[in-house]
Amino acid sequence: MQMKKVLAVLLALAMVVLCFAGCGGTKAGGTGDQTLKIGASGPLTGNNAQYGMGVKNAAQLAVDEINAAGGVNGYKLEFRMEDDESAAEKAVNAYNTLKDWGMQLSLGTVTSDACIAFQGVAKGDNMFILTPSASAVESIDGDNAFRVCFSDPNQGIASADYIASNNVAKKVAIIYDSSNAYSTGIYEKFVAEAKAKGLEIVTEQSFTADSKDDFSAQVQAVKNAGAELVFLPIYYSEAYSIITSGKTAGLSVKYFGCDGIDGILEIKNLDKSLVEGVMLLTPFAADATDEATVHFVTKYKETYNNETPNQFAADAYDAVYTIKAALEKANVKADMSASDICDALKAVMPQITVDGVTGTGITWDASGEPSKAPKAVEIKDGGYKAL
Repeated sequence: MQMKKVLAVLLALAMVVLCFAGCGGTKAGGTGDQTLKIGASGPLTGNNAQYGMGVKNAAQLAVDEINAAGGVNGYKLEFRMEDDESAAEKAVNAYNTLKDWGMQLSLGTVTSDACIAFQGVAKGDNMFILTPSASAVESIDGDNAFRVCFSDPNQGIASADYIASNNVAKKVAIIYDSSNAYSTGIYEKFVAEAKAKGLEIVTEQSFTADSKDDFSAQVQAVKNAGAELVFLPIYYSEAYSIITSGKTAGLSVKYFGCDGIDGILEIKNLDKSLVEGVMLLTPFAADATDEATVHFVTKYKETYNNETPNQFAADAYDAVYTIKAALEKANVKADMSASDICDALKAVMPQITVDGVTGTGITWDASGEPSKAPKAVEIKDGGYKAL
């Protein structure tokens, strides 16, 4: 009887050990499947899908490269992205879905309004976020959140500086989305900096999410004001509609935008002649000849049907490699909680430097903002050309 009790206890202990082994897995290269899980959401359908698909594709490409090279701290990375259609409510739903999946850290969301909502719940959980492209100041509200892209204020200031210092134009009109945090954030700083640099703002025109089907009134106002350039701190679908409307109205101006314009070349049935000469501020030019960019663009095209990566893809690629650098610096383990991982990563982010495709020597301060040099590109012959 005593022997039976001993055997029973040993059997129970063996089952407990097996249970923990099955739940915990092992490091990369072993027989288990323990991973560090990175979650994200973005517009994979709808008007802004070019942004979301670029982020999803590039993030997965980086994860696959890292895993093939042995992973991070001996662990594999696993990436999952949910569709939020750039909507705040759907971004919160995506966060909860990813949390149930076991997300331990995140790329946040792709667009600003969605990221503000996503970050609102992530901050409460002390979940680490490094968004590739959500540029509104409020997108990284909290010490748990960082970004790879420029913030909206920085984009507005840099755009005005570029236009003024390169004598692109003197008389500038602005068309912006007054219902969108991304657009208004850039617009406000651009106006202040443009005036400080001696640019003349001849007219300021706005629209909202509920009134973006007809831009004829805004275009006519720009024409009447005698603008030489139209600044468009908006997303590519609305920008293309404005440019198309301008062509119909006989408007002859230059167009200058920010990272939201990136993606315009992938619009279905695009008339490339309409966007020839459009300029935008961006940290990435696909035709750059440095080794990092050539590698990224080549691998992206090989993996995704010869598609050229946009700036959102480039920022996402850098975001994953930045996470790798931070995980290694903090010596993060896969069995750590999301909150413990967040505490470890936010402590080391100001200590790391990353050479990426969107900049070399990229650093972060405690506010979550990156430091890197902006670039400008122009659409020529159906592609982006560095200026």
